[in-house]
Amino acid sequence: MFSADTDRFALPNSPSGYEGQRVFITGAGKDGGIGQAFALSAGLNGAESVGVHFHRSYQDGFDLVTELERRGVNAFPVQADVTNLRDLWASRSYTIDQMGGKPPSLVICNSGLTEQGYQFGRALRKEEEEPTAVRRARVRQHFIDNLSESRLVLDTKIDGFLATTHLWAGEAVYHKEHVQFVYVSSRQAIDPGVSVPGYAISNWAVLQLPKVLEVNLGRNAEYVSAFSVMFPFVRTGMTDEYAGNEKVFGRWQPRMLETHECAEAFNALLARPTKETDQGMFELLVDPSDATSTDNPPADAASAPIQVTWKRVKLDVVEEPMDWSADQPLIY
Repeated sequence: MFSADTDRFALPNSPSGYEGQRVFITGAGKDGGIGQAFALSAGLNGAESVGVHFHRSYQDGFDLVTELERRGVNAFPVQADVTNLRDLWASRSYTIDQMGGKPPSLVICNSGLTEQGYQFGRALRKEEEEPTAVRRARVRQHFIDNLSESRLVLDTKIDGFLATTHLWAGEAVYHKEHVQFVYVSSRQAIDPGVSVPGYAISNWAVLQLPKVLEVNLGRNAEYVSAFSVMFPFVRTGMTDEYAGNEKVFGRWQPRMLETHECAEAFNALLARPTKETDQGMFELLVDPSDATSTDNPPADAASAPIQVTWKRVKLDVVEEPMDWSADQPLIY
């Protein structure tokens, strides 16, 4: 059931990064998710068309398309498994047709899963009076289940983003139409939390996609620009259960962002000139607001004013010689 307050995503007094764009958003179907927020923000702020991609969340996805159409938006559903290359390729012609014969001009790679969480690298403790054979079986199954969950997270994020990029960058070059890619990552890519190794690793990996894409395109790089965004905790169906647990997110931010707040912040970044954002990594920070009054402090952290700002992240590679190796190099 569609539950978003659609009006919150209209930004009539702000520059729109979606104006005139043919927008394709992966992982946009889930009600209450970040992808849904992007789709609503795109549709209500000038996008020419909005492709709402989903895999399993088909009912939510169709509800979102219906709501966008009700608001006069040229929106359409796209059901595909981004890790299934034949499935993804099959959506190509349909998407181009729905966008008036042209490929997307803005692709937001947002598909992703998270893990239920497990202590990475730690074995389960032995239970009282548990036979050794039973413990071995329990630990084995726990090991398999944990890594199967991580594998799905890695496949969806890394394989899905890679395949989506390959498809739509190729179409942009073929049609000689510029496309901008945005890769949705997480703050946990550069500041990992506990218990979610697959999530942290996959979000780190996709940070490299803009550079890899530019290098591979060579002289055709003029048709493609790309950047990545690292979001803090945003209240969605995947994170809502942690909203009151400061041990989970408290070291990063005073409270979770709501999806409409996240969408507004993203639109502000998207509206910046392409030459400013291309090849960038941008982190969204949530801090207590400087406007908070010390004379009348809020009753609780959840009601305290916050300030949301973007920061550019640069990962500098530093190479240092190892003296013992430099002094005695292997000569062949």
